[in-house]
Amino acid sequence: MMVRLGYVAMSTVVENASPSKTMTFTSFSKLGDREAAIRKLERLAEQNLHNTLRLLKHNRAHDVHMYRFSSKLIPLFGHEALEGWDPVSLLTDSFREIGDYVKEHGMRVSFHPDHFTVLSTPREMVLRNSIGDLHRHALMLEAMELDDRAKCNIHIGGMYGDKAAAGERFIVHFTSLDSRIRRRMTLENDDKTFTARETLEICERVGAPMVFDVHHHDVNSGDETAEELWPRITRTWAEEAVPPKIHMSSPKSDKDRRGHADYVSADKLLSFLRMAAAAGTPQLDVMLEAKMKDGALFKLVEELRSVQGVRTIDQASFEINA
Repeated sequence: MMVRLGYVAMSTVVENASPSKTMTFTSFSKLGDREAAIRKLERLAEQNLHNTLRLLKHNRAHDVHMYRFSSKLIPLFGHEALEGWDPVSLLTDSFREIGDYVKEHGMRVSFHPDHFTVLSTPREMVLRNSIGDLHRHALMLEAMELDDRAKCNIHIGGMYGDKAAAGERFIVHFTSLDSRIRRRMTLENDDKTFTARETLEICERVGAPMVFDVHHHDVNSGDETAEELWPRITRTWAEEAVPPKIHMSSPKSDKDRRGHADYVSADKLLSFLRMAAAAGTPQLDVMLEAKMKDGALFKLVEELRSVQGVRTIDQASFEINA
């Protein structure tokens, strides 16, 4: 089975390359001159996009084929006080340059909106804001001129006292999304509410691919093992032009099992990969959710070089036997 590794948004290796430079609304308001304040937001966004391209070039130099964009590329994008502001159109050239680089080098990219984007909510305002956030993420991917292989990943969301009702509400809200948004969506099991099986069942009902989070499953497993669920999970990717993707992280400590550690346990990852390989999975992409970002990726690759049954393909990809 071929495995490619990726990381999330920030680099701990490349200096001064944050793609998430921001401004609080309080700071924005204190500037006084609204137009000047908006121009400052646009300059920050331009800098974030420039640093994103820098990171993609860094990834290319190290054969990292998969990367998650920061969702904070445009500060205060979507804030109610900035209604009518259209930064994506103003930054078209920068977005297109990123998209061109992604396409030229065959990279797999995605977004993962934060936990405030919740489609299981019973509150109309939260739902409206969540749909708006998904719309804005889709706009950025469209500005990059990337097709539906570039995904936007979310969790099912909260239970609000009735998990079954929340799941049904999610399905209603998800299926009502504009198709251009829905086609880009993947769903992920979480560490507190919706287990892998429950998430998978919703994926199957709405026709969305499932991103399996190994760490979340460990702390919120339900009754099924990963091995039992994996064949069904891979089938949710059957119509996609990209291979299945998982998230991998290690617990921060024994006391904080949900928190993410700086690095990723090679043994834990290998155990899952060997199971997936034995199940006949030909290719798998692994997004590392470690605090040390690309530093954790490079450390993991170095550890894997000496493992029997692992054959290095390039600096961030390898083959593994069952």
